[in-house]
Amino acid sequence: MTTAADGRVTGLYTTPSSGEPMVAHESISVIDGGLDGDRYLHGTGYYSATDGCQVTLVDGAVLDDAHDEFGIDLSDGQHRRNVVVRGIDLTDLLDATFALGDAELRGTRLRPPCAYLADLVDDEDVIEALRERRGGICADVVTPGAVRVGDAVRVTEANPREMGRQIAARLGGVTAESEDLEHELE
Repeated sequence: MTTAADGRVTGLYTTPSSGEPMVAHESISVIDGGLDGDRYLHGTGYYSATDGCQVTLVDGAVLDDAHDEFGIDLSDGQHRRNVVVRGIDLTDLLDATFALGDAELRGTRLRPPCAYLADLVDDEDVIEALRERRGGICADVVTPGAVRVGDAVRVTEANPREMGRQIAARLGGVTAESEDLEHELE
């Protein structure tokens, strides 16, 4: 399955160890456990012991907004995420399997902005700039492969809950309005 709203990889970054500057790549190998050469693959990331992710993704439009709204420069890897994408809603990748170049990943959870990032960029506004689902997502490697800047990002197996909602909507069982009403009654 491919969604109508495929995205593109616009940046790839790793860091060999915690606290080091991010290193930009034109291509990178996604291997079992993460990105080749990245600190989280080796268990040396700042959050490795408590909240590490195999691969992190962030929307490039969010980084643009952080600059426009708050004057915060999160370019060139200062965002501390591995993959920058554009043209796809990252929340659509949660609990979904998606192709990232030749690799396949599964979105696992939202990645909140962190105080560590605020310290690195010396700006507390970064927490506000990346609020409300704007901090990116975590993903686990399903199938290793190569990823290059410019590669497509596309859902290959949708989130089963979302698929169920779409099927029910086509059958007339669930609409956005009835779903909103259900949430109001909870």
